[in-house]
Amino acid sequence: MSSATLSAGMAPLSGVRRSARVLPGFNLTLGYTLLYLSLIVLIPLSALIFKTMSLSWAEFWDAVTAPRVMASYRLTFGASLIAATVNLFAGLLVAWVLVRYSFPGKKIVDALVDLPFALPTAVAGISLTALLAGNGWVGQFFEPYGIQLAFNPNGVVIALIFIGLPFVVRTVQPVLEDAEKELEEAATCLGATRWQTFSRVILPTILPALLTGFALAFARAVGEYGSVVFIAGNMPMISEITPLIIIGKLEQYDYAGATAVATVMLVISFLLLLLINGLQAWQRRRAVGTMQ
Repeated sequence: MSSATLSAGMAPLSGVRRSARVLPGFNLTLGYTLLYLSLIVLIPLSALIFKTMSLSWAEFWDAVTAPRVMASYRLTFGASLIAATVNLFAGLLVAWVLVRYSFPGKKIVDALVDLPFALPTAVAGISLTALLAGNGWVGQFFEPYGIQLAFNPNGVVIALIFIGLPFVVRTVQPVLEDAEKELEEAATCLGATRWQTFSRVILPTILPALLTGFALAFARAVGEYGSVVFIAGNMPMISEITPLIIIGKLEQYDYAGATAVATVMLVISFLLLLLINGLQAWQRRRAVGTMQ
C-alpha cells in the first residue's frame, strides 16, 4: 500500500481525534458557565445595585457618608490592609520553611496552616477573644502594661491576620516548589550574595503569586464578620466594622441603607482588586521581557 493511500486513510481518523472533546461542545459549556455565574454572582449583585437605586442621590450620600459609617470604612479597609501586608511577609516565611526545610512535625505544621479554612469563624472569634482578653492566656501578660489586644482595633487586626494567612501560604507554596533551584545555584556560583539571589532570582518568580495571595487575603478580610464581631468590642466610631453596620441596618429594616453601604464596599473592593490584578499583569509582562 502506498504512502499516499495511508495518508488518505489516516486523515479522517486524525480529524476525528482532533474533534473529540472531554467536555460537551463550546456552546453548551459556555451557556452553562454564564447561567451558573448569573445565578451565583450577577443576579445577587444586580439586586444589590437595583435596591440601592431606589434611594435618591441625597439619601444615598447621607447613608454612605454618615460619621459612624465613615469610621467603619476606615477601620475595615485599614485593618484589612494592615493584616494583608503582615500576611504577605508572614505567609512567604511560612511557605519558605515548608518548602525548603525538613523538620520533625512538618506535616502537622502544614496541616495547621489550613486550620482557619476549616474552623468556623465564630469559633475562631471566641477562641481569639479567650486568648487575648485581659484575663486570657496571652492578654494577661500585656494588660499590666496598658496594652489591650481585644475589644479594640488591635483585636480586629489580629483576627484578620489569623483568617488571611492561609491564602498567602497556599498561593506561594506551589510556586516555590516549582521554582528552578538550578538558577539559584548558578547565581551563587557567579558570586551573588543571598540577598541578591533572593531579590533578583527568586522574588521575580514568586511576586505574582505573592500579589495574588495579598489580594485574596485582603478581599477575605474586608468581608469578614464572624471572627471579628466577638473580639472587636463593636464600639461605635472606634471598633465597629462595616459588615456590622450593614447587619445593624438590616435589623432595623433599613434595606436600602444597608445595600447602599454594601455597594460602596463592593466598588472599593473591586477597584482595589483591579489595581492588584493590573500589577500582576505588569509584573508578568516584565518577567517575560526580562527572559527574552
